[in-house]
Amino acid sequence: MKKIAFVFIFTVLSSIAINNTASAQCAMCTVSAEQSVKNGNTQGKGLNSGILYLLAIPYLLISGMGVLWYLKYRKKSTGYAGNI
Repeated sequence: MKKIAFVFIFTVLSSIAINNTASAQCAMCTVSAEQSVKNGNTQGKGLNSGILYLLAIPYLLISGMGVLWYLKYRKKSTGYAGNI
């Protein structure tokens, strides 16, 4: 139990001590996309497609894991019910 507490405290203190500042460029990307659309370029569509792609991947992975877990659980529960 002491080892788990030590690892937890070490992890928390390490994550507090390591302070990486992120340079957010959302405003720059927004201005770039707006200007490209005004000039007739289609870069804004590509940017939006990339954002949707990055948004969809975690949901698909988690949904796939949920389906696999459900099928495995269902297989176990139906196997025992058939033997009774």
